[in-house]
Amino acid sequence: MTVHHPTPLTSEHDWWRSAAIYQVYLRSFADASGDGIGDLAGLRQRLPYLRDLGVDALWLTPFYPSPMIDGGYDVADYRDVDPMFGSLTEFDEVIVDAHALGLRVIVDLVPNHTSSAHPWFQAALAAAPGSPERARYLFAAGRGAEGELPPNDWESIFGGPAWTRLPDGQWYLHLFDSAQPDLNWRNPEVRAEFEDVLRFWLDRGVDGFRIDVAHGMIKAEGLPDVGFGQQTGQRQVELLGKNRLPYFDQDEVHDIYRAWRPILDSYPGGRMAVAEAWAETPQRLARYIGPDELHQAFSFDFLDAQWSADSFRKVIDSALAESTVINAPTTWVLSNHDKQRHVTRYGDGPAGLRRARAAALLMLALPGCAYIYQGEELGLPEVLDLPDELRQDPQYLRTGESRDGCRVPIPWSGELAPYGFSPAGSTLSWLPAPTTWRELSVAAQTGVPSSTLELYRTALRIRRANPALSTTAAEIVWQETRPGLLAFTRTAGGTALTCVVNISDEPAVITEYGEPLVASVALTREGSGYLLPVDAAAWFERR
Repeated sequence: MTVHHPTPLTSEHDWWRSAAIYQVYLRSFADASGDGIGDLAGLRQRLPYLRDLGVDALWLTPFYPSPMIDGGYDVADYRDVDPMFGSLTEFDEVIVDAHALGLRVIVDLVPNHTSSAHPWFQAALAAAPGSPERARYLFAAGRGAEGELPPNDWESIFGGPAWTRLPDGQWYLHLFDSAQPDLNWRNPEVRAEFEDVLRFWLDRGVDGFRIDVAHGMIKAEGLPDVGFGQQTGQRQVELLGKNRLPYFDQDEVHDIYRAWRPILDSYPGGRMAVAEAWAETPQRLARYIGPDELHQAFSFDFLDAQWSADSFRKVIDSALAESTVINAPTTWVLSNHDKQRHVTRYGDGPAGLRRARAAALLMLALPGCAYIYQGEELGLPEVLDLPDELRQDPQYLRTGESRDGCRVPIPWSGELAPYGFSPAGSTLSWLPAPTTWRELSVAAQTGVPSSTLELYRTALRIRRANPALSTTAAEIVWQETRPGLLAFTRTAGGTALTCVVNISDEPAVITEYGEPLVASVALTREGSGYLLPVDAAAWFERR
């Protein structure tokens, strides 16, 4: 096939510093074929929706050929599209149409591991211990008298041991599912392969990459034990982001990104990369970001913040302080495909939705880049009552913990499931949507001023147009408030915009920040000010 090298968008080189980026979990976004699985053709049809929502870019979860043991994060071919989702031609059409609408496209890259169906791993299985084919992965001899015990005590993130034994006696490492063998990134052949994969997609016009498990590619020499786990009744995954693990955040991993950055920089249009990385301290996380490595790393502390003014203030201050040190933007995220939706985390039901709407205004007022997970703009909750037999998350099979509840296809229109997710006449959907979602569909919320969808549309429009929010140069200045209130001001171009969030036990009268631009609930006049209810947020402007 001839690659047509689509022209990237021509606006600013560092667009990613203040972008709003929408995560598309492809199999749950829009189904054009009628088989109940979202696809590229469905995404292409819905691109105008993303433009009208007001985002700057979309992040596309894996669409590569895969056995789908882990929702596509088990890649069998890094240079093609799984027929379930479409074809390379359809991918090219998505890029062209997205760029025509002013939208950039970031794709997921999964470099820590391949699928066990990948030709490399199939060749490794057919080859002998010590062969070049096995040197692409992490094979090791077992412990015990007959090598019957795993090489060390490492555990899978999904639960259980991180090693599987082959009939010839060798063990291979898989930090996730046994169908996801870890690559050996000390092997030059592996490094060269992924540099070529980067160029393959950059040549097709992608604007950046989200690097899956960006902290995981290098393992400590000698594969030492963690010394923590089953004997204590705790799982090693509990140490993630708190302690150094011999299989995560090793110093050598930065050599990989120093080799990748010149490749990204050699293409026009501000191509970028964002790390999904966990590290024991903010300082170690900051090492992934810089002019010679990656452009961003997700700040999961914001996602994990408790619903309290003190918790949010601490997380925001820490993230902004680090961004100043490394001269890179912060990234804010409330939900993603791996975490329970924040409507439910914040209490579920009406209370959870109120808090989620307020949190959205808080996030979108902060300097830096905001990532929006599909469906959060509709106020979707976690689906907690999926039938066990329909769950597909490999983590569920190992631990009973499932991420499927945040991956239910989003509702577009209509009174009956799957609510316009599939074309007219099709009732198929790979996961079922609740009956209550008819009220949360795009069609049901469009044009309704009080809806969550219109709240996001309004906030994103203001965020792009208001000089105080549209630049990362406008730092935040915290305002003195009573306990339980968060208030900060950003000023630029003669405009001062103040975001106020009420996380206290009683309504607050806001008098000093000007007129309201947008609020998560309807405000009422109270004397010379406005009454901001509990669990609500608003933006005020003073010129």
